[in-house]
Amino acid sequence: MAGSETMLPVEGRVIAVSGASRGLGRAIAERLYQDGYALSLGVRDPAGTMKRLGFDPQRVSAHRYDALDRDTADGWIAQTLDRHGRLDGLVNNAGIFKPSGFGPTSFADDGEADLDAMWEVNVKGPYRVTRAALPALRACGQGRIVNIASTDGKRVRDASASLGYVMSKHALVALSHAAKFAGWEEGLRVTALCPGAIETELIASVPGATPSGNRLAPETVAEIVGLLMRLPNSATVSELVVNTRLESTF
Repeated sequence: MAGSETMLPVEGRVIAVSGASRGLGRAIAERLYQDGYALSLGVRDPAGTMKRLGFDPQRVSAHRYDALDRDTADGWIAQTLDRHGRLDGLVNNAGIFKPSGFGPTSFADDGEADLDAMWEVNVKGPYRVTRAALPALRACGQGRIVNIASTDGKRVRDASASLGYVMSKHALVALSHAAKFAGWEEGLRVTALCPGAIETELIASVPGATPSGNRLAPETVAEIVGLLMRLPNSATVSELVVNTRLESTF
């Protein structure tokens, strides 16, 4: 049909992925690599990550990124542009979960160390990387950001939920919406991807989580990320909830 947009091509596009050394981040990196993208991986151990993943170093680079070290956000994106010459997409995947951060006792807790850590990694980390990446993502005309939030970013499941984690993921959803306004006219599209429980180490012993065997496979979520990276500017997905359980609110 005349005037209709097709899916975006993969060839020549560069995607940055944080927390790509294991779990969901690794699955996302492997999916995008198989699709044919060039990748820049933001990880704590660049050399070790490249060795484990076995990616072609001509197409993939790894750079130090630690959300607890604010200077590494700017450094990672600057090194990405030096190495690849452009940036077309960003996946803010790195995150942490600490059940003791305002956990089941919620408002009865007065310690804030775990809450502060989750806020630093789950919110301020993506904020800093996004801020550093925005000029390049605007410049390419079809920039994409996928922020890995959670169903916990859409509701409070029950009293067993970690209030600190819920707070941080709600904030990440809000950050996703704000980022859309930062580059909409230049073709930037942003999605808050909100999956339910994923079969990774992150929630291995989390109270109230979906039992193992009924959780999402990391590869399933990675496939969704791959789709979001290819959607044309006319098909924006602001939020995408992928649940593992029946809930009346989703």
